[in-house]
This record gives sequence, structure tokens and C-alpha cells, in this order.
Amino acid sequence: MILRVSNFLITAVSHLIVLTFLIWPTSILAHAVVVKSSPEKDSSISQSPKQVDIWFNERVMSKHKSLAVTDSTGKRVDNKDIKQEMLDQSHIFTTLPELPPDTYTVRYRVISADTHVVSGKFSFTIQKP
Repeated sequence: MILRVSNFLITAVSHLIVLTFLIWPTSILAHAVVVKSSPEKDSSISQSPKQVDIWFNERVMSKHKSLAVTDSTGKRVDNKDIKQEMLDQSHIFTTLPELPPDTYTVRYRVISADTHVVSGKFSFTIQKP
């Protein structure tokens, strides 16, 4: 009798654990990831953009974020004015001066909604006219 109750409890708890993970929101378990950027990753564009925008799949924390754009020599070229969209907290951006043709690297670091640090980089190229 005790063995049957014990097996039943083990089975019930196992099913409860599996069910919990099946219905648990995946965004709670996942870190923020970039879903879109402007300029796009690895794109070649014909004119200097006015700003660099990054959108994540979830909101990111408003504190402790960074976004920097550097040229091919490693010199920082953005206006160092990172902002976060008030109504869409998954969107961060920084403005740019007029940039000459070159390949630029965008580096970002944010804290996702689950409090994990997320960082990465991508490049875009401004072509010569």
C-alpha cells in the first residue's frame, strides 16, 4: 500500500513539473535577443543613417544600457546619447553625425527583463557613392 502511494506521488509530481514547464511563459526563461536593427546587420547602405536603432524581443531595463558605434579604426563615432523609447521599452537607439563611407561596428549591452546581461555586436557598411 505504501509503495503504491509512493509511486503515485512520484508520478503526480513528475507530471506537475512537466506541466509547469509547458505552460510557463518562455519569455521568463529566455534572455532578450535582437529581433531587428536599423541599419540592418551586415547591410550595405548608400547614405549615412541619422541614428542606429535596435529592437529586442522583450523590454530591456532602462538603467545600465550601452550602445556604441565605432568606425573601422575602432574610433567611437556616435553622439553618445543612447535613449530608450518610452512607449516601447524593447527599443534603444543613438544618434549619429554624418558618417563617411566605411564599415561600422555597433556594440550593445543591456539587461533583459529576466535581469541577465545581454551583449553583442553587428556591422554595417556605408558604400562610396
